Amino acid sequence: MKKMERALDDIPGVTTEFTQPIQMRFNELMTGVRSDVAVKIFGEDIDLLASLAEQSMPMIQSVEGVEDARPEAVSGLPQITVKYNKDKLALYGLNVGDLNQVVRTGFAGEKAGVVYEGEKRFDLVVRLQRDSRQDISNLKNLFVSLPSGSQIPLEQVADINLEPGFSQISREDGKRRIVIGFNVRGRDVKSVVNEIQVNLDKKLKLPPGYYITYGGQFQNLVEANKRLSIAVPVALALILVLLFFTFGSIKQSLLIFTAIPLSAIGGVFALWLRGMPFSISAGVGFIALFGVAVLNGIVLIGYFNQLKSEGMADVLERIREGTKVRLRPVIMTASVASLGFLPMAISTGAGAEVQKPLATVVIGGLITATLLTLIVLPILYYFFEEKLKGRRKKVLSASVLQVLLFCFSIKTTAQTPPLTLPEALEMASKNNQLLQANAFEIQSAKAMQRAAGIFPKTDFNAQLGQFNSRHFDENFSVSQDIPNPALLKARRMLADQKTGIAQSQMAISKNELVFNVRQTWFQAQYLMALESVLMQEDSLLGQFVRAASLKFKTGESNLLEKTTADTRQQQLQQSIFQVRSLIDLEKMKLQQWLKTLGDFSIQKSPFSPLVLAEILDSTLLKNNPMLLFAQQQIAISEAEKLITKAEKLPDFRAGYFVQSIAGPQEVDGQTVNYNAVPRFQGVQLGISIPLFGTKGYRAKNQAADLQIMAQQRHSEYLHSQLLSQLRQYSAQLVFWKNNVAYFEKTALPNAKSIVENASKSYFGGDIGYVEYAQALQTNLEIQRAYLEAINNLNQAVISIQFFINQ
Repeated sequence: MKKMERALDDIPGVTTEFTQPIQMRFNELMTGVRSDVAVKIFGEDIDLLASLAEQSMPMIQSVEGVEDARPEAVSGLPQITVKYNKDKLALYGLNVGDLNQVVRTGFAGEKAGVVYEGEKRFDLVVRLQRDSRQDISNLKNLFVSLPSGSQIPLEQVADINLEPGFSQISREDGKRRIVIGFNVRGRDVKSVVNEIQVNLDKKLKLPPGYYITYGGQFQNLVEANKRLSIAVPVALALILVLLFFTFGSIKQSLLIFTAIPLSAIGGVFALWLRGMPFSISAGVGFIALFGVAVLNGIVLIGYFNQLKSEGMADVLERIREGTKVRLRPVIMTASVASLGFLPMAISTGAGAEVQKPLATVVIGGLITATLLTLIVLPILYYFFEEKLKGRRKKVLSASVLQVLLFCFSIKTTAQTPPLTLPEALEMASKNNQLLQANAFEIQSAKAMQRAAGIFPKTDFNAQLGQFNSRHFDENFSVSQDIPNPALLKARRMLADQKTGIAQSQMAISKNELVFNVRQTWFQAQYLMALESVLMQEDSLLGQFVRAASLKFKTGESNLLEKTTADTRQQQLQQSIFQVRSLIDLEKMKLQQWLKTLGDFSIQKSPFSPLVLAEILDSTLLKNNPMLLFAQQQIAISEAEKLITKAEKLPDFRAGYFVQSIAGPQEVDGQTVNYNAVPRFQGVQLGISIPLFGTKGYRAKNQAADLQIMAQQRHSEYLHSQLLSQLRQYSAQLVFWKNNVAYFEKTALPNAKSIVENASKSYFGGDIGYVEYAQALQTNLEIQRAYLEAINNLNQAVISIQFFINQ
């Protein structure tokens, strides 16, 4: 084929392209180009487009898999050009229009008359004989008549040449373009185009306004991928909907739906194993695979449900019986489909490039879906069934599930960032059930505010019978009790105060929660700082142990020094273990306040003294929620006293009635007979006054006054207690501040100097192991005392913040 192509290239004006006739026809009909892939360069200048195409040819041909690459022929068509010499035209008195008419008449022909044949008529066209219009010399020697009557050849007034011209100018969407077509062999189209795109973007410099697109089968691939991105989710959704319609349970539908990701694993692995790229046929194969893969789950779950309806209550027994009976149908379902696709998977004839990816995906996916479905699906079925019943899970199933969940959660756990104090406070406030209960109580109190003005029920009465005369009479009435306005106002005030008491209770709960979280948090920070100090001391003791061992081996010291060093290090390591246990304990406490079951880590920050922003005095206690709660209790008692006073005031009653009086009645001195139709009406007004039991009202008022005084005394007592505790913690704060300052200015520098000098002296042989061990112990005690001082200071600050609600 290569030799034939080179031989045909020698023929001028001939361009060759080797392809299959049917494939070429289909490519041209679908994509507009005859090759598998087309690189289209768009621009305005056709010469520049041809140049860019020639520059890009080596870049395209260098890519593996590219065959038969050829640019579109846009030039090389010979054409005769006639350029008139205007000076000579003026000299001879000629014009361009006359010369054009002569050239057109000689070569193309010009109408000279009309020939009639019956009713038909034909134009009579005159032109030169064929022998006189075969060569460019015939045009040059064409005589032109002058105004004087003489003739001259055309070449005396014009330059006539044979020049190459454009053979075709192709446009797409109204823009000029040139196409470089090539076929792909031995590779997939997408990877070839991607590599070409990288080469052209890197090496080919396009002028402004010029750009490259890719067409042919690659364009079909891109469009098909877009369609698949819609078709695959729709197919999955339809499968899930049909499963739900079949089983009527979203739980069981999702259980069967797990076969789809399990089958996708096998499809992807089979493509990788055979070295096949993802193609459109492979995508169609995945859609077919998903539909077939769920059949295994339908067979299993359907039989499990049948056994359950037949009275088999034990889930494990149901799974054992169902898998035993349905093992053969499950294997046969997958085997029939796999064997049906096997000829397509191993085909090598025409169309194999389409059949093989589809069949490979289906066979590989069904193998993994069948094996994993027989293992995973019963476990998930058991898990969901036992979870719904609330029964104890079996050890084997629970272990398998824990392993699976652990495998899936390793990455998530490893990437969980450490928890900061603001995040811990936010999480605790969000998850605390007591705060949630307080929020509901506030909503309930606010709802009761709207119910404080409820009026008594309206009374509707009917009286029927002989109550006015011997005839059957009717009486209808409606009445309403109206409490005095002062009572309604007092009830609304009491409802407002109850809302305030609920809000105060929530503030107390939140303040206590913040206090507990802060206390636990900084205790954990103290223990982590202590762990760091112990680790540093362990490093120093490690050097001590190594030096003592070396001295013992060389005979410079005795066994007592080595044993002392080992014992000290073991004691320190035991202390480190105890501190880590205490850290875990504080994390458990914090987990209790956060109300979270997930694992978390505490962000370690420099352990330094807390700074109190406020200047401490007794006025800060006004923000304490417990004191506000006590004051709210006083307001509640005062509102209840107002209700007691309002109950002594009169209540009102208003009504309306209409009745009938049958028989004769005297009206204005005349007797009138009335029928039994209600026509006589009137209004009822009343007032309720407490005439009896006034001593009881006075007793209630006295009890209300006593309750107010009791709440006032309780508030004063609470204020004094809180003020006393605030002063105690303030004194502790001052004490521990001075203590921390002493350590920072004096004790810590001395401890550092002791360790440095003792290490130099011991390793230099100036002091013995007893003095060195005492120096290390002194340094450790100072470090621990310093951390304890900071911890006590921080706990004092946290307690003060609790009292002033900061």
